[in-house]
Amino acid sequence: MKSIAFRDRDLLSIDDFTAEELSAILSTAALLKRQPVLAGQVAAGKTMAMIFEKPSLRTRVTFEVAMTQMGGHAIYLQPSDIGLGTREPVKDVARNLSRWCDVIMARTFKHETVRGLAEYASVPVINALSDLEHPCQALADFLTISEYKATVKGRKLAYVGDGNNVAHSLLLLAAKLGMRMAVGCPAGYEPDVAVVARATAIAAESGGAVEITPDPVAAVQQADAIYTDVWTSMGQEEERQERLRVFPAYQLNAALLAHAKPGALVMHCLPAHRGEEITDDVMESPQSVVLDQAENRLHAQKAVIALLLGLAPL
Repeated sequence: MKSIAFRDRDLLSIDDFTAEELSAILSTAALLKRQPVLAGQVAAGKTMAMIFEKPSLRTRVTFEVAMTQMGGHAIYLQPSDIGLGTREPVKDVARNLSRWCDVIMARTFKHETVRGLAEYASVPVINALSDLEHPCQALADFLTISEYKATVKGRKLAYVGDGNNVAHSLLLLAAKLGMRMAVGCPAGYEPDVAVVARATAIAAESGGAVEITPDPVAAVQQADAIYTDVWTSMGQEEERQERLRVFPAYQLNAALLAHAKPGALVMHCLPAHRGEEITDDVMESPQSVVLDQAENRLHAQKAVIALLLGLAPL
């Protein structure tokens, strides 16, 4: 594991890394959570540029805290500071930031924007959410599952709701690590076909499995964990009323949870619309690990930053 090279690479997609590399990130995150001192001052004198086209509580705080705890500094750049792609081309922003900063984190609407930043930046670029993927969230989620289930290989993760960016990263990571994943979603809201095809191909090699079904009950049967997310993501506000009509059968409630394994984990990446995609009683139940997921964003991202800055996998 020590021979794996992470320094100066980008994290745009879960598929940028092998199963061995992803396992190394997760093991490093777990160790840094137990022993934060191991990251030492790996970011001392380093600066992260944080580009935000979308607001976020967890993303901003966890990345900023991670840099601070490792001796570095983070600069928050809101849309009005940059005008990414409008006031200034993506390639110019990337090349300018590379002259001043040591790593760039970007939370964008379009995945092409993150790709453009990585293409022109000479420092690592981390995808902190795009319309295609949310790799840092998936890493935090799998760190959480491993804390409760010891191993993820052979386990089943069910995802119910909109086949969005979070679902994409979860599918790829589940496939890489040999987990079975079922996505229950209404017709027309399935995950991207290319992502599903890629995850299916990876799962065939890893011993995992991928299932896409319109039946939420079938999706959650024998699941070790059930995951959901908002039905209407940022940028889809005009679709909200139609989505509220389509998705109620996919609500994560006590009745649906009863079809999973006893003690199945309840997961949500937050923020949650209680009473829509998840009921308050389920979110507050003893099976809920949503706050663990939120905390683990810090530890997973700390591992990613440290590794990209040159820390050897722990």
